[in-house]
Amino acid sequence: MNSIEFAIYLQFFLGLVAAVNPIGIMPIFVSLTGHMPLEDKNKTAATANIAVATILITSLLGGQILLDMFSISLDSFRVAGGLLLLTIAFTMMSGKLGEDKQNKQEKSEYISKEQIGVVPLAMPLMAGPGAISSTIVYGARHPSLIETTGIIISIVLFCFCSWLLYRSAPIIVRFLGQTGINVITRIMGLILGALGIEFMANGLRALFPGLA
Repeated sequence: MNSIEFAIYLQFFLGLVAAVNPIGIMPIFVSLTGHMPLEDKNKTAATANIAVATILITSLLGGQILLDMFSISLDSFRVAGGLLLLTIAFTMMSGKLGEDKQNKQEKSEYISKEQIGVVPLAMPLMAGPGAISSTIVYGARHPSLIETTGIIISIVLFCFCSWLLYRSAPIIVRFLGQTGINVITRIMGLILGALGIEFMANGLRALFPGLA
């Protein structure tokens, strides 16, 4: 693996960290699993991250097919995905954690669901539109078998790190406190906003060559 390929995978990994924001979602995880014994908490963390990996890998492998089905160009999707990432980033920087990823109906329904690891943790809180659109863009931009395999490994590695993080969630939340989590969420929002602008810039340059 050369340095250019490694930089691609590292950028994608960091983009997932910003889009999913597992540290920012951690208080929600703690509150949803507060009534569970330790074994069930760990099982929920594993279920959530397995579901996230499944959703993102499916988006990676089937994203281009979906774009072709609706006759959507990659560059148009880059601009739309960039706008979506910017919207989520502004929400993160304003401190409205999770409100952009979960509507009122979902909030009222998730308490009655047994598999909270899938809904609402994996979808829509973790594998939300931002993470899915980012995965589709990277997959379409780097379509070779080796690159696709590298992106899948990046997804699996991210979900493994996220699983380790959620296993120690109560300790980390107590250590960071709400202020620390808010600071990290805003930093992740800034990174996500920069990634969204990059997506938009690349798409607009291809759609309107005169802008370059």
